[in-house]
Amino acid sequence: MLTKVASSLILLIAAGLVSSAAIAAPGAHGPGGEHLDAPASSNASGLARLPDGSVNVPKQAQRRMAIRTVMAHEAEHPLTVELNGRIGIDPNAGGRVQAPYAGRIEPGPKGLPVAGQRVEKGQLLVRVRPVGEAIERGNQQAQLAEIRANRTLAAQRVQRLESLEGTVPQKEIEAARAELTSLIGRERAVGASIGGSEAITASASGIVASANVLSGQIVDAREVLFEIVDPNRMVVEATTTDVTLAGRIAAATLTGIPGVELTLLGGGRSLRDGALPVNFRASAKDASLAIGQPVTVVAKLTDKVKGIALPAEALVRNPSNEPVVWIKSGAERFIAQPVESRPLDAKTIVVTKGLAAENRVVVSGASLINQIR
Repeated sequence: MLTKVASSLILLIAAGLVSSAAIAAPGAHGPGGEHLDAPASSNASGLARLPDGSVNVPKQAQRRMAIRTVMAHEAEHPLTVELNGRIGIDPNAGGRVQAPYAGRIEPGPKGLPVAGQRVEKGQLLVRVRPVGEAIERGNQQAQLAEIRANRTLAAQRVQRLESLEGTVPQKEIEAARAELTSLIGRERAVGASIGGSEAITASASGIVASANVLSGQIVDAREVLFEIVDPNRMVVEATTTDVTLAGRIAAATLTGIPGVELTLLGGGRSLRDGALPVNFRASAKDASLAIGQPVTVVAKLTDKVKGIALPAEALVRNPSNEPVVWIKSGAERFIAQPVESRPLDAKTIVVTKGLAAENRVVVSGASLINQIR
């Protein structure tokens, strides 16, 4: 009888414990700080964002997500600054082809070059046949007719004097010949301006970046017909309001465009739209750059800044749009840490506030951890 009573008592106590857990008051916490009223996680993979904002990532998931961490070490790094710039033509490796005067475009023996086509220096690109207003052309034709008539008379005079050689002074014969030569030259020049054409050749070897002509098109004097660039040698023109910046730049890179080597050429000393130009020579073997393309130049200065250098992919943003990095606080637990940072180069940032030495920071897979909800 005593045994049955004891068994019933144990069952009642167990039922009471279960019911008390089931009806835990809102906000109740367990001994480990966990929420007793939170529903049990139904995520079979174990990936979960905990109530305190941290994230639980099992070991197997960490391997699948290729998560890598490094120990944070504080050191001094060169200070950097971001500059807005544009890609331009290197004057020593490219050039522009312009019309010398108003005229009509005529294709060369190989047709009209198109953008992307390679040309060699001195290659015939197009021919320009001069055109003018009706009155101007009429005056030129009248002048040509007069010159031809005078040339005919001069030729007859030379022929007559040469037949009387020995009876007329030699200087008269030479003067007549000189006059005839002058009239022949004037006839050729005026005739070419009316019905001739001028060959337009490539000013440099490279790729045709832009072609602005069609067969039969009428162009004005000094109009740009072609732009030729060397894709491996370009110029980046950045702008700054700091007149001392050019003298403090040690190295520079382009954000988001790997494989481009920048060499500082110098900074201007004349304001343009309230800013000074800073020019770099861009040498690229595999990168594709276009004239006028906007770029961001990360200039590394001789000044130093103290902080923790990390790969740029380690920096992500939380739901409040704050920059954060993920710190590994346990074998499967990661915590988002707000930080202040600035770019060190195109692939690296330096964290100046928010991290302590010896923090284990996620440097690969941070964006995947940031998406776990």
